[in-house]
Amino acid sequence: MSPGRGGLEPDAVTALAADAYVYGSPLVRQLSAVQACLHEGSGMLAPAPFNDFAHADGPATPGTHVPYAPADLVDALAQLDLSGGPVRLHVPDTGGAYYVLQFVDAWGNAFAYLGPRATGTGEGDWLVVPPGWAGTVPDGLSGVIDAPTSVVSVVGRLACDGPEDLPRVRALQQELTLTHLGDRAHRTGLPATEPGVPGELRFFEELRVWMADFPPASADRAYQDRFQPLGLLEEGISPYVSAGPGLVRALGRGLALGRLRVEEAARRAGAAPGGPPGAWRTVPHLRDYNLDHFGVGTLRGPEWTIADREASYLVRAVAARQGRRLPHGYDAVYAHTACDSRGHPLDGLHPYVLRLSPPPPVRAFWSLTVYDSPGGHLVANAEERYAIGDRTPGLVHGADGSLTLHLAAERPADPAGAANWLPVPPGRFRALMRLHLPDRAILDGSYVIPPVGPLGGRAGA
Repeated sequence: MSPGRGGLEPDAVTALAADAYVYGSPLVRQLSAVQACLHEGSGMLAPAPFNDFAHADGPATPGTHVPYAPADLVDALAQLDLSGGPVRLHVPDTGGAYYVLQFVDAWGNAFAYLGPRATGTGEGDWLVVPPGWAGTVPDGLSGVIDAPTSVVSVVGRLACDGPEDLPRVRALQQELTLTHLGDRAHRTGLPATEPGVPGELRFFEELRVWMADFPPASADRAYQDRFQPLGLLEEGISPYVSAGPGLVRALGRGLALGRLRVEEAARRAGAAPGGPPGAWRTVPHLRDYNLDHFGVGTLRGPEWTIADREASYLVRAVAARQGRRLPHGYDAVYAHTACDSRGHPLDGLHPYVLRLSPPPPVRAFWSLTVYDSPGGHLVANAEERYAIGDRTPGLVHGADGSLTLHLAAERPADPAGAANWLPVPPGRFRALMRLHLPDRAILDGSYVIPPVGPLGGRAGA
């Protein structure tokens, strides 16, 4: 195979390879993460085989060393392999407490949700079935979840109100179970790529093998067929094992160009928002690239989909690069800021206030956490308080229902300030607010989180 194959010159191969990176990097990133979860674990989670949950021991602490890990949620993660047939998922009754199970296919599409917004908090059993399955559904099930690909990630988050709440959460973890019901054994690993492929072509080899085993939505097939001249649709022996130097150069340039395209799009998405200094950044529509698979708990309206399919590939690539486990905005919105209302970096040398009038409108809960910058880690404090929000006991509200939070390295002297205090690191930090099941006012922008203001200045100004 050479760059001239299919009538394409080297520059055309490079351009096509860049398109292939944008299109295919979500699949490669997602399945690489699946592979890591099977063998190495992920963040706070130990490795676990297919069709079994890995559970965190508790919420993040300063010893966790996982960037931007939540201090009031406990992670659960399972990789499902449905190649041998369906898997039965048992969800315990959480007694009204918040949780969510987010289902993500091999291409990074969030295609189903279980939890209070979609299905309530009661006990239930769900059958997760592979593409094209036409078997008999057992009696007594809450419903069926149709998976678009035979490998699926289940991303779980269970609310935890501190150390005294851990026994309840751990009991739920024991009851959150998966049972393989298929009549054939499921896989123990992902389809293997060809050995001997040069390192600079590993991306294309992984994409070639995994595209064949995990085909995309039918609406994407024609776009994917464009990559035939690159060898990405070839079966059998890899075309990259003995690729000539001209092809290697063209594919390498295309890979670099595709990465640059995604990085630039990610920078644009993370650019400072309009509005006053210290405005909070949110990305409620980073998951809107799912255009084909709408299962339990998903919303299909035009507000939550991207009209231009080809444009959706770039959004999907950005999400795969910087937010693979982020949910759709209708399930949770994450807002963050690293500057105060004057545009100065947040720094533990100074005390701050955040006046919420009213507090954020949500149907589940909201919380605020601070992390050191640029590392994104929790920093130990004597109070062992790492998040504050509407579930924090003893908060003091104003007569008008407003809530003034104090972000400072030292405990405020007045009792109300101490009750509403979130300790911050001694140096620069970033504030992150998680808004679970946000109301319409948050999603349409009519509710605006005010900037963090310096203590003694005009709060929220």
